[in-house]
Amino acid sequence: MSIPLPAPRSPGRPAPPPARAVRASSGLPVVDETSAGGLVIDVVDGVAQCAVIARRNRAGRLEWCLPKGHLEGVETAEEAAVREVAEETGIVSQVVRHLATIDYWFAGHDRRVHKVVHHYLLAALGGELTTENDPDHEAEEVAWVALDDLAARLAYPNERRIVSMARDVLVGGS
Repeated sequence: MSIPLPAPRSPGRPAPPPARAVRASSGLPVVDETSAGGLVIDVVDGVAQCAVIARRNRAGRLEWCLPKGHLEGVETAEEAAVREVAEETGIVSQVVRHLATIDYWFAGHDRRVHKVVHHYLLAALGGELTTENDPDHEAEEVAWVALDDLAARLAYPNERRIVSMARDVLVGGS
């Protein structure tokens, strides 16, 4: 299996406007958030390995997920994905292609959040697995997991679908 190299592309789009808050019918303010991350792959002895992280959910349980985080300043979603993967996993990577954008809602004590997450397929270029560079200290563990075993490890159905899309790209070359 080989990871396709990224095609030459024009500079990324500018980052979306900063989060905005509006009042929802529930009386709680609604905040828009945009994040980016993805599936970073390294092929070792012919086996595709994916770097994933474990973090605590709102209930305090440890859950395995794809690395991702908020866009900072004027960075593009692609730039944020590469930065977040490096911060949360220690792996330097480059974007191969966009896989999916997930759009969902969740509620906190004082607000409702509309979250948009851009997921990319990324090729590992180097680095060593570590959570030491995670500025938010959200990632508690990091591991390489075989692509064939990844869906069973991930906590979220949307991320399992992203793994399926990545497999289609890697196997089918689409």
